[in-house]
This record gives sequence, structure tokens and C-alpha cells, in this order.
Amino acid sequence: MRKLFGTDGIRGKANQYPIVPEVAMKLGMAAAIHFRNRSKRHKFIVGKDTRISGYMLETAMTSGIISMGGDVLLTGPFPTPGIAFLTGSMRADAGIVISASHNPFHDNGIKFFDRSGFKLPDEIEEKIESIMEDTDGIDNFRVRSSDLGKAYRVSDARGRYIVFLKSTFPLDLTLEHMKVAIDCANGATYKIAPAVFSELGANVVPIGVSPNGLNINDGVGALHPETISKLVKDTSSDIGISFDGDGDRVILIDEKGEEVDGDHILAILGKWLLEKGELAKNTVVGTVMTNGGLEMLLEAMGGNLVRTQVGDRYVAEVMRKEGYILGGESSGHIIFSRFSTTGDGILTALQVLALMKSSGRPLSELKRVLIKLPQLSSSFYYKNRRKIEHFGNSYPEYGIMGKCLSCFKCN
Repeated sequence: MRKLFGTDGIRGKANQYPIVPEVAMKLGMAAAIHFRNRSKRHKFIVGKDTRISGYMLETAMTSGIISMGGDVLLTGPFPTPGIAFLTGSMRADAGIVISASHNPFHDNGIKFFDRSGFKLPDEIEEKIESIMEDTDGIDNFRVRSSDLGKAYRVSDARGRYIVFLKSTFPLDLTLEHMKVAIDCANGATYKIAPAVFSELGANVVPIGVSPNGLNINDGVGALHPETISKLVKDTSSDIGISFDGDGDRVILIDEKGEEVDGDHILAILGKWLLEKGELAKNTVVGTVMTNGGLEMLLEAMGGNLVRTQVGDRYVAEVMRKEGYILGGESSGHIIFSRFSTTGDGILTALQVLALMKSSGRPLSELKRVLIKLPQLSSSFYYKNRRKIEHFGNSYPEYGIMGKCLSCFKCN
């Protein structure tokens, strides 16, 4: 069982265990050992969001990697999906993101991507933890002083990612004559998102683009849709786009100021792709939290909804294994695997904008495709924290649509 890694990397209060420089350095050392490629000098892309604690963790992580002979390519503040993109495009051995996503500034976290740009499966995270625990083993991998790694700044990282994002938008379309309100949460998208939409021709009205290390997600961003809703109504914008702190999720606001969440986005894009015959296996991937209305919509159109446990990396794993191209979470993590290996807020917004432009329909009309069913989510404390067994349909009286609640194999 993993001790440090959770659903999305390692998380906690900054400068309190485990989000302390000592752990970050050891994590960097262990990652360098695990991802070591003996045929060449191994390299790591390291990015972060705008939290003040990012400097501390970035420096410690870099030191650990360099001590094991790895090179570090630093991007500075950069969206999580951008690190996934750069890891693959620059042929790095792994990508590392220092971020706590939608949480306040006093939290932070560390998560990894493999060389293909996918988040690590549980078993790889367990291996990295086991390396960290083996102090003697780590010492055996220390390199000679002449073989120490180096750290470099990737000066064109932002430009590379902007070009990639624009390439996902149809060449025959522009965003001219559209007013687009965006909320960057004072986070990692604060420079990239305004540039992308502006360069495609939109009249951009930005907020949350003045990070100071302490104000990330503070009354702005995807967890505060009321902020972008007010901006849309005050500025008569055609759409509002609100990102979280690291840019891997998005909440949209229609021209009337109403929220359009991840389930709506999956419905809008899923229906569009189904109608064009481009939805792989006629399937959308969601989680156990996905609203049942989406399942009803897809089934009515001859499609299917596959559910996973909560966490966008579990959605991505199923998509990768089965060849599905669209999946995500209600929270706004949307994965469009034609273009990306992980949730990407800017990319998702561009796909919805492309549909709005090509169809000539406002977002308020497009969102009507989903009729949400009443839904209640509840958490409970499980004292023993042992792995819950799979009981199949042995207890249908506790099931959802006849499926077992005891595990995620049924859901």
C-alpha cells in the first residue's frame, strides 16, 4: 500500500510532512533512480504553479535528481497538462508537477508523468516509495562528482505549449467577434490562457492573472464559479472560462451566467462526436460521481458510459487501455485523448468553442442536451482502511443500477 502517494500525487500542508524539502529531495533521488535510462543521460521536466512554497520544493526536487546524475529542465509556473505535453514532446524520462491544484496557497503537492505523458499507476508510485525507504540502496546509486546532473531553464516552454493548444482548434475557424471572459485563478495558466484565446482572435476579458504566491484560488478559479459568472454578466461576454490553480480542469459559464460543469461538457462533446461518428466505440468514460443523466443521454443515442473510481488518472488509464477518446469528471477534468494524455482546461474550452463557432449556437443552448438526474454524494469513514473486496452482484439491494457498491470493478 502507498504511504505518501494518494489519488493525485502527494499532497499536504506546505512545510509540514510530507510536503517538506527533505522529502522532496529524497523523492527526486528515488525518481531519478527509477526512471534511469542507462543508454543516455536521463532528464526530467519540472514545473510548478504559483504558490510561494513552489520555490522550496522545486529547489529540493532538483537537487535530488541532480545528485543521481539526472538533468532537470525547469519551466517555472506552468499548467499541469503543459508538463505532460512537454514531457512527451521533449522526450524526457518523466515530468514532475509541483502543485496542489484547486487548494489554497498553504497546501502543495508533487505528481509525476511518465515519458509518454501519462500519470503513474499505483504500482509505480509504490516502487518509488520503496526506493525512498531504502537509504542504503539510494547511496549505492550516487554518481561521481563529474557525473552530476545539471539544471536548465526551458525558455521557450510557454511558446511550445501555446502553439500546441492552438493546433487543436480547427484551422478554418477563429474566435473573432467573440468576447471571452477567463479566470486563471492566479495560477499556472495566468500567462498562457490569455495568449491562446487572444491569438485565435477573441476579445479576452481576464481576471485572476496577478499571482503573488499567496492568492492562488483565493475567491477565484474553478471552485468559485460565481466570480466568472458575475464577470460574464457584467461584460456581456459570450462565454466564461474558469480554470483551477494548475490548469487541468475547467468550469464554463454560458452567456446567461449559468454554470456548465464537467458532466455538461462530456454531454456536449460526446453528443457532437457521436453524431459525427467519431466517438471511439461510442463510449464516454466517467466516474462513479458522473450524473446518471449523461448515461441516459448516451444510451438514447446508441452510446455507452463506462465508469471508473474517482480520479482523472483512473479515467485516463481506462481510456488508454480500451482506446476511448473522451472522458472526465464532473469537477471539470476532461480528457480528449486525440490531443492530450491528461485533463487540460484550456484544450477543453477550445473544443467547446469550436463547436459553438461551427454550429453557430450559444453555450446556453448546447448545454440543454443534458438533463441532470437528482444526485446525492456522501462520504463515510472506513476504520480499518483495508482493501474492500469485490462482491459482484451478491448484494443487489445495495447496488446502483444493479451493480455492487463495494468496489469500483462494478462501477
